[in-house]
Amino acid sequence: MFKLVMNDGDLLKKSVPIISEIIDEGVFRITQNGLSLLSPDRTMVAVVDFSIPSSAFDEFSVEGAEEVGVNMASLVDVIKRIKSTDKVIIQSGKDNRVSINLEGNGKRKFRISMLDIKTEKPPIDQLKFAGRIELKSEVLEDAIADAEIVADSLVMQAAPDLFKISTKGDTSSTELELKKGEDGLVNMEASDAVRARYPLEYLKKMIKAAKISQNVILEFGTDYPMRLGFVDVDKVSLKFILAPRVED
Repeated sequence: MFKLVMNDGDLLKKSVPIISEIIDEGVFRITQNGLSLLSPDRTMVAVVDFSIPSSAFDEFSVEGAEEVGVNMASLVDVIKRIKSTDKVIIQSGKDNRVSINLEGNGKRKFRISMLDIKTEKPPIDQLKFAGRIELKSEVLEDAIADAEIVADSLVMQAAPDLFKISTKGDTSSTELELKKGEDGLVNMEASDAVRARYPLEYLKKMIKAAKISQNVILEFGTDYPMRLGFVDVDKVSLKFILAPRVED
């Protein structure tokens, strides 16, 4: 049994629809620590790592630990109906359903079937990143939009004092270069030069999470998975793991 109450439904509206663009089904875990989801997409190219701490809710109660499997499209349909003035109440319901009630101008009630979803926890704790870059989110947004007009992937490179995103197509190319101390580059840690290529198909979806945080943290290595993180401290964390596109 669980009951989660939130007066700030924007936390859900800013995050859950983005998650649904990566995965079509997911298992939310509810514990005393909060609400979380860790799930790979069907192609195993990306992993979603999402959490809202219990302290971000106005009321939070759960007996032990609960797992709620849902169809993401069905959940998003409800999340999109949340108004800024609504109180959101999520709780376990009858007949293997989860109840989502919206209280504002009247009381609206939704019921979503819980699914029996079998997933294995992705071993993301084993990842060791050689480079860590913190950027203003808008800088990465622009870099992805620039790259999209040239090709279907981009290359990220980091050295101790330089970070670069570049894309080269058949007839054109684009490049973003930032050095330590320049506006837009908040922090950079890279002891050695690292380089990897990543697919824009996923990055275009993930960068929508820029609305969560003014800054984004990129962690990657040479031909190695990247972790892309957007965090609003004490409110919500949405991170993605993205596999590299290995070049011949």
